[in-house]
Amino acid sequence: MYFMFLTSVIGLISIIPFYFWSLEHIKLQDRYGQQKGKKLTTIFGLISGWGFFLFLFGIWISPQPKFTIPKISASLDFILFFSFSISVLHLIISIPIIFIGAWFGIVGVKETTLKVAETHRPEEVISNGIYSRIRHPQYFGAILSHIGISILLSSLYSILATPIIMLIVYLLSWKEEKELLKEFGKKFENYKNSVPMLIPKLRKRR
Repeated sequence: MYFMFLTSVIGLISIIPFYFWSLEHIKLQDRYGQQKGKKLTTIFGLISGWGFFLFLFGIWISPQPKFTIPKISASLDFILFFSFSISVLHLIISIPIIFIGAWFGIVGVKETTLKVAETHRPEEVISNGIYSRIRHPQYFGAILSHIGISILLSSLYSILATPIIMLIVYLLSWKEEKELLKEFGKKFENYKNSVPMLIPKLRKRR
């Protein structure tokens, strides 16, 4: 029963080194040359980016015990590879969380371009739009979406895995910023000091 869930968690953890390698643009280009280094970082970026999504999806839909908040009599039928009975209360709570998470993710990708989102190779420090309020909108959106979908599907192990997912997201963000400091220096440091990492600020500083 738990094989798919455990496999997905292990898979999610296993993409961390690939993500780290995808960010080491300078190191890989110095070692293998500019063209081959860029190609390697692109490959690692695609593996880690799509792997993160696929393994997270596996955590959501894997067979596991259900929870309620609290249980009410009305339910809806929802079918997605497996048959789920969804509490109306869970539906009401989860939909806004999922939509907000999706909005942060979509806007974050739109303002950096899909190519940068996939390859993790920005050409400049983006500090306008959503990036003026949070440094990693896509990761914040992923955390919200994870919580929302876990509630929607009443997936107990999935919601309990939230701290692990938050830790992975923090590690990815930390490594990304470490490499951005190497590439963009003071410009990124100034940006980092004025915009929060994973919790969006509601008001801009004057």
